[in-house]
Amino acid sequence: MKKLILVTLMALIGITGYFQFTKPVQAKAGTKFTVKLAKCIDGDTAKFTKVGTTRFLYIDTPESTITVEPYGKEASAYTCNLLNKAKTIQLQYDGPKKDKYNRTLAWIWIDGRLIQKDIIKKGYVEKFYDYGTYSYETELRNLQATAQKQKVGLWSKSKPVATKPNTNNKTQNFANCTELRKVYPNGVPKGHKAYQAKMDRDKDNYACER
Repeated sequence: MKKLILVTLMALIGITGYFQFTKPVQAKAGTKFTVKLAKCIDGDTAKFTKVGTTRFLYIDTPESTITVEPYGKEASAYTCNLLNKAKTIQLQYDGPKKDKYNRTLAWIWIDGRLIQKDIIKKGYVEKFYDYGTYSYETELRNLQATAQKQKVGLWSKSKPVATKPNTNNKTQNFANCTELRKVYPNGVPKGHKAYQAKMDRDKDNYACER
């Protein structure tokens, strides 16, 4: 009888161990920590002190740098406005801390609000990138369904056509960043007619940013 019990326990341990190694890891949001905005890049990416370039967890907004997709500029402007006005910015890890491009992955909290929620509500989230089960996933998907139902942003009937900056315009050369910022106060992304690699000192595809 004892031998049977021992065999049964060993079998259960083996099964448990098997699932531990084969079942996808369920992410758990960590402790929030405070950072400061270094630069807003686009609708779902920004640079923060302590962690560098950060990709906002779970959401994917339209492009607004080299290729300008429908609502890309709107999403970028909206996100940057929220970050610039925020009194407190906190980040929260949930699963892997870096992506394959070595960008930080995190939830972004502004003045106690999750910025991913705000961006979804405006209809600026095109899709989700899902590498596991994130802590706020269900809530964000519900907000996405509401945005689609209300036909806001990307889900509205009218969509602007995607464009590429600097396709028909001549290049615009400035002597230095001081001169460039007189025309473009926040700098310019790669692909813009005024972009020059020599003014992109940190090689992040954005020249003369503040």
